Parts: sequence; structure tokens; C-alpha cells
Amino acid sequence: MKSLIGKKVGMTQIYDEAGKIVPVTVVQVGPCVVVDVKTQERDGYSAVQLGFGVRKAKNCTKAHKGHCAKAGIAESEMPAVLREFRTEADAEIALGTVFKADVFEVNDYVDITGTIKGRGFQGVVKRYNFGGGRASHGGIWTRRPGSIGCREWPGNVIKGKKLPGHMGNVRRTTQNLQIVRVMPEDNVVLVRGAVPGANGGTLLVRQAIKKQGK
Repeated sequence: MKSLIGKKVGMTQIYDEAGKIVPVTVVQVGPCVVVDVKTQERDGYSAVQLGFGVRKAKNCTKAHKGHCAKAGIAESEMPAVLREFRTEADAEIALGTVFKADVFEVNDYVDITGTIKGRGFQGVVKRYNFGGGRASHGGIWTRRPGSIGCREWPGNVIKGKKLPGHMGNVRRTTQNLQIVRVMPEDNVVLVRGAVPGANGGTLLVRQAIKKQGK
């Protein structure tokens, strides 16, 4: 199963075989422990639930402890993050199995999901790259959206109109990212290009759905 929970460490550069600089993102993937296996008969769908990181036992609820205890996880190793990965059929994986970075190989393609940085309340120029109004000859709406409706029919603002509002802090998925280096001793993979989110953010690393055979 080429799907793991990870953490964004940061960005750096490496040299490829031709001596060219390649910008990469350092992603710590795993170790991820199998906490639960969802089946069609019991749950109505097939999935594998993985745990990542460590949370102090005093900060865990009794429900969290009891759920993890079914997989034989000690209280001192309670996972901080639980995420499910869908599978086409019921997975034959034992509870407590640990997956590490070595499930990936160089030149694998992955889809990475994360929460992008929050930018707070922003206007249309920053939020949607509006050009704004003119800055001379009497222009008084340099960074305003301009007309947003009409006075007669339909007489309201159309749904979906691009206006100022909250920007960022939402889930985004970047597809078809190439793994250029795998370092299993550190549970780290180097991914070509940028991935969503800030350093230290939680990531979901899945096998690319558009490049299954690569």
C-alpha cells in the first residue's frame, strides 16, 4: 500500500545525475501503524486507518486509547494523527503493522494533500489577482472589485461572485509529484517541487491516481 501520513519538513535543493539543481520538498513519511482495517461487511466500505506521530497519553481521550489498544499500541506510543486511506477491496493487513518510507521508490508519482497557509481576510486583488481600477485621472477604486451586480433584473448579486473574504487555510491536493530520492533510514522522501502547507504541517501522501503504472 503506497499511502502514508507524513509531515512537511521544508524545501531544499539537490543535484540530479546531469548536475542540474532540482528543487525538492523534504517529507517525513511514517512510521505509520495500522490502527484499524475497514471492511465491506462490517463498515460498508474498504479502507485502512493509519496512525502517525506520538501524543502523550495524558492528552488522549479514553476513546482514543481504547481504539488504539485494539491494535496493540502502548499508551506511551499513542498516535497523534489518524487518517483513513480507501482501498479497492478489503485489505489483508494485520493490526499493528508498521509502514515506513521504503514503501515508496525513486520515480514513483504521488498525490499530496495538505492544508495551505491561512492568509486571513483579503481583498480581491490579492485573493483573485484582480487588476483593480486606475490610479490616475480621478480613479478612486484602485483595489476595489468594481461593479458586482445591476439595478434591475435580476437585482441581486449572483452566487459565486468573486469578492473579498477569507483566503487560505483549506485543503489542497497537488497531483503527480515525482519522488526523486528515498532515505529509509530517516523515513524521509524528497519530492520534486512544492507541496501544500507550511513546514510542520500534516500531509497525506498517496499513489498518484493519474499515473498508476509509473
